[in-house]
Amino acid sequence: MNIRKSILMRVYLAFGLMVFGALAVFAKLLHLQYVDGGKWRSIADSLTIQERVVEAARGNIYSVDGSLLATSVPEYEIRFDAMSIPEEYNEVFNGKVDSLAYKLSGFFKDKSSRQYLTILKQARSKKQRYVLLKRDVSHQDLKILKTFPLFKTFREGKRRYSSSLVSVRKNKRILPFTNLAARTIGYKNEDFKVGLEGAYGEFIEGKSGAQMMQRIAGGVWVPLNRDLEVAPVDGSDIISTIDVNMQDMAQRALGKQMKISDADEGCVILMEVQTGEIRAIANFTKDKDGEYREKLNIAIAQIADPGSTFKLASYLAALDDGYIDTATRVDIGNGTYKVPSHTIRDSHAPKKSNISVKEGFEESSNVAITKLINTHYGSNPSKFTSKLHSWGLHEPLHLQIPGEGVPVVKTPKNKSWSKLSLIQMAYGYELLLTPLQTLTLYNGVANDGKMIAPLFVKEIRHLGNTVQHFEARVINQQMASEEAIKKMQGMLEGVMIEGTGKKLSSPLYSAAGKTGTAQMADNARGYGARRYQSSFAGYFPAENPRYSMIVVIRNPRNGYYGGSVAGPVFKELADMVYANDLKLQGTFANKAVNTAGMRTPLTLNGSKEASVKVYESLGFNPQNWNTLGQGDSVVSQRGFPFVEVNIKEGVVPNVKGMGLVDAIFTMENAGFKTKILGKGKVIAQSLSPGQRMKMGSNVSIELK
Repeated sequence: MNIRKSILMRVYLAFGLMVFGALAVFAKLLHLQYVDGGKWRSIADSLTIQERVVEAARGNIYSVDGSLLATSVPEYEIRFDAMSIPEEYNEVFNGKVDSLAYKLSGFFKDKSSRQYLTILKQARSKKQRYVLLKRDVSHQDLKILKTFPLFKTFREGKRRYSSSLVSVRKNKRILPFTNLAARTIGYKNEDFKVGLEGAYGEFIEGKSGAQMMQRIAGGVWVPLNRDLEVAPVDGSDIISTIDVNMQDMAQRALGKQMKISDADEGCVILMEVQTGEIRAIANFTKDKDGEYREKLNIAIAQIADPGSTFKLASYLAALDDGYIDTATRVDIGNGTYKVPSHTIRDSHAPKKSNISVKEGFEESSNVAITKLINTHYGSNPSKFTSKLHSWGLHEPLHLQIPGEGVPVVKTPKNKSWSKLSLIQMAYGYELLLTPLQTLTLYNGVANDGKMIAPLFVKEIRHLGNTVQHFEARVINQQMASEEAIKKMQGMLEGVMIEGTGKKLSSPLYSAAGKTGTAQMADNARGYGARRYQSSFAGYFPAENPRYSMIVVIRNPRNGYYGGSVAGPVFKELADMVYANDLKLQGTFANKAVNTAGMRTPLTLNGSKEASVKVYESLGFNPQNWNTLGQGDSVVSQRGFPFVEVNIKEGVVPNVKGMGLVDAIFTMENAGFKTKILGKGKVIAQSLSPGQRMKMGSNVSIELK
């Protein structure tokens, strides 16, 4: 019996504990609901309802000629609010959902109308308010979508129904010219700041807005209302110094020569002499697949021994200090110069053993410059290095874009200084410069001794108003005496007339410059690998410099001399710039031309702006054809006639008499696809001028 009582007591005790536990849990639930309920509901709301950031539209980046280099294009996520029409009006929803499915299928062409109908009806049955239909929808497409059934507000009877369309805007950054100056335009993310996008991010990004949003199932954030709590402020625009046409020319010239020379990497920079504005900067690196791409801004980032292009600095220092003149003689013997533990050699055996300083520079003699510098600065090398430092060559240029390489121009105080350092520096070794730092030195000589820092940005504008304007910072107001600068300019011009750049000269314009060939160090292997850097630096026209330029090509496999590898890029780009810049070609306005009684010159119809520019540049007075009367083929005293072409979308233009380029431009801007037959000027077109046709219609033009 005692055992039985003991068991019953344990059962009663266990039951009691269970009841007590249940009561405790129930009490806790009541406490949570009625005492702490407000606190926990507030915490839950804070996790599901938040003020979320609304991205501002980024500012644009423009070229100096007004072309868009980078812009933000709005793209949208298209979502479906299946409950915008209340449940009691199901017949309204059902009456329009089939049409919406049909429209979506025809527009996006990614699903059948039946599939879309299933998605829309399932969303309705599940009472979903944020169903994703499509990503990356353009603004133009969004405007069309807003006209679809259920996607626009509408009335039936006396009731007004809201749109079921929910669009979420996101800004996509695009480069209209794709890879044109892509590295200079740059980008910005959490880890890197590159180019103009990185340097001017605080201006371009604007100020973000805010909107209250709620998190629903699946972690998706849905706007609580259609209005923003804080509207975003769009970013400011950057006006760069890049010229789109010159940039295109630079990339084509460099890309072609990179392939010819089978080089690893290279760059070209074109700068306006007086302003320091960079008009073009191109960089190419050979990728694993053998294609050349812009992967690194070599022009501003890569420091290396400049080689013979640095001889300009050595000669200018000696000229300015009065140690040498252009006519000073130097004995180069057989083209070798023995110094302790080393022998300096010229790349070619000299034609004569005793030459002038001018001849030594023109022929890029290593022996000539090392002998001169060692003779005049050997006992006091600090005087030479101090001159280089006075020009600011030892300091970064403090560019407007990030990533500049830090130059190294050592002095006798450096631990690495040796008995050979002065001699090596004389012809461009034992010092490190970027291509842009070397170009800045040359630009200073071209600018009559005024050394200025390069510019990449002219202005910052917000809503069309200038916020900030930039001008070149002066590094050294007068690098050397006017006499020394003039002599240096003459020697640079002599390179193109009698020296290593002779094959690069043009009969149309004068140029000045210096070739450079330097061995590249290969880490532990030193200079034994026989890898070279070919370069050319100079400016044009020589008598009134407008542009300076440097070309650097690294590790070419087909030749390695600066004149034959880098020089052709300089010449091709200079030729193209000259052909496109009428200011370089002088003016024809002072050439008197009696137009009275002259017959109309052979010209093609086309752009009014282009015609007027050509006529005015040639000194002729342009005159609108319509004011003269097209029946008169004789030029009146009033000037040479031109035809103004009006382009209207969907209306076939008259392209007869035009050249191919103008004809295609006119037709395509009017919205037509052009098929070309023959060459010359347009003599016939398949669609009659003036008729209205569907955009995208085909038209054939015949040229003869």
